[in-house]
Amino acid sequence: MEERPIGRDVIARDRFSRLISLGDRNNPLTWSPGLITSDLDPQLPISIAPLASQIDSSEIPSTLRIKTRDRLCFPFDSVETWEMSSGLPLPPSLVESDSGDFGEGMEAMPVTWGSLHHDESLLDGKHQPSIIAITDSPQLAANRGMLERAILTVRTTFPGSLIWTPGISGPDNCALLSWMGVDMFDLGRSRTASSLGILLTESGPRELEPSTGEEASMEAQCDSWIRAISATRSAIRKGKLRQLAERQSTSSPRSVERLRIHDEISYEFSMLVGTTRSHVESGFNLRCHSYESRNDTKIRQWRNRVTDFHDPPEHQRDVLLLLPCSAKKPYKLSQSHSRFRKSIGSQRAHEVMVTSPLGLVPREIEDLWPAAHYDIPVTGDWDDDEIRVIREMVNKLVKRIGYRSVINHSSVEVFPEGVEVIDTRVGDSAGSKESLDRLSQALSSEFEDNLSKREKKGSRLSVLKSISSFQFGSDVWLDGCEVRGRPPILTITKDGNQIAKWNPRNGRFSFSKLSLPLLQKNQILKSVEISEGMKWIGDIFPSYIQSYDRTIESGDELLIIQNGSLLGTARAVAPAWEWPHGPGRLAKSRHRL
Repeated sequence: MEERPIGRDVIARDRFSRLISLGDRNNPLTWSPGLITSDLDPQLPISIAPLASQIDSSEIPSTLRIKTRDRLCFPFDSVETWEMSSGLPLPPSLVESDSGDFGEGMEAMPVTWGSLHHDESLLDGKHQPSIIAITDSPQLAANRGMLERAILTVRTTFPGSLIWTPGISGPDNCALLSWMGVDMFDLGRSRTASSLGILLTESGPRELEPSTGEEASMEAQCDSWIRAISATRSAIRKGKLRQLAERQSTSSPRSVERLRIHDEISYEFSMLVGTTRSHVESGFNLRCHSYESRNDTKIRQWRNRVTDFHDPPEHQRDVLLLLPCSAKKPYKLSQSHSRFRKSIGSQRAHEVMVTSPLGLVPREIEDLWPAAHYDIPVTGDWDDDEIRVIREMVNKLVKRIGYRSVINHSSVEVFPEGVEVIDTRVGDSAGSKESLDRLSQALSSEFEDNLSKREKKGSRLSVLKSISSFQFGSDVWLDGCEVRGRPPILTITKDGNQIAKWNPRNGRFSFSKLSLPLLQKNQILKSVEISEGMKWIGDIFPSYIQSYDRTIESGDELLIIQNGSLLGTARAVAPAWEWPHGPGRLAKSRHRL
């Protein structure tokens, strides 16, 4: 009998984690992340536990049956049962030996460390099972780096599938596992804790407190699970799963290790395939409250692009001016930076803010994500790692751009080679009259005059070109354009026609329909090719896709192409690792020509 797939639709995304409705998208009965229960577990609401499992060990290899606990498979008229053979896999340490039985299944499919290396049927990725079980998860978890790499490989190869790592999850690591890409959990560790009289909580396992009448029953263990899953789903919905995962990781040294390894391999992966978002909605903040926040992929991407690729506006390539950051974002809205700007006067210096964890934030791109959307505790002190990052970034930037001098109004000493560094603080606070006077004098000695009226007019276009190069890698579409309007919103025209607007509140260019052929000609925006004969109706779904740019990030503007013809644009809601087989909508339609 043919197995039916489970209905899946993405409600919210946060990097490799997703809140997915299961069943009829118009009337979902449950969601993931969630639990897979067994015959040994208490009954839980279907909203928390959408699936149930049962092992048949009467034959070797054993068979695992997974059953939907309600009508989750189209046409949503009955429950469904899937079967998979666990196979006879070799231990992960014997991965070099291409032998053993990998197991098999259709809608429920097992994978192991060995099958990921040797089973060629996994490579095409066209079939997206309803659920994939990494059956040797406990063995992988005991070997440094194996679990993290296995999860990332399965997550990006099977973006439409739910991932289950049997035997290793608990209320104390479900947010961390979800951040890594896991969708389904089980009560295996909770059953063990209950048998030992231990309570497995969101903060880790602990002994019972007799003064409060705590119990280690499975009912008490399930209460911890419900709280943990609720917190995880809420964090995904609000884009705050990273912060929850960081807090959870402190429950054990192994969890901290897993987060750090995942950060490293996901950053390496992001160099090849889009994994993050390029823009965020107003009000969203990246909370950098712990040391682990510094390893986040988006922060490392920012540092890399600023030091190795970003160019300042044409009129600001002679003098680098280092300024302290502010608690208010973007910095230009703060009172301290208002005072700085009055003392600076000149528009010829390249203003760059010194901050952590981003390192350096050039003034012209301070409205972009994540520079305008991060929070960090401000103590006034810098640790060794923060100072090292800032100095390395300054050295690289000075060497690449070729500034003739550096005016340092920050509190971090820098030592770039081959250029004069002028310290305008001399131990005083950045906002003191003495240091501001020194700042003004240093700039006056560097520049005899400010920009002329003609230069000021061209400087706005130069700033927008710098922003465009940072966002798109090119600014040629702005050649011959004029910039009009009163800041903060600027109108960009070409040959008398409006082609775009720059809105710093959104940190993005808003393109008109007239600009699309120009953007296509100059290859400014990433593109998606939809299949020949497919009529584009509504948004962009997996069934439409013929080819796509593998660097797409959530929030990117995309050109929609068919048979070489430009049809319009759409805005990506899913990063490239989910394309083309991810569940639900991949991009939201914008313009149609």
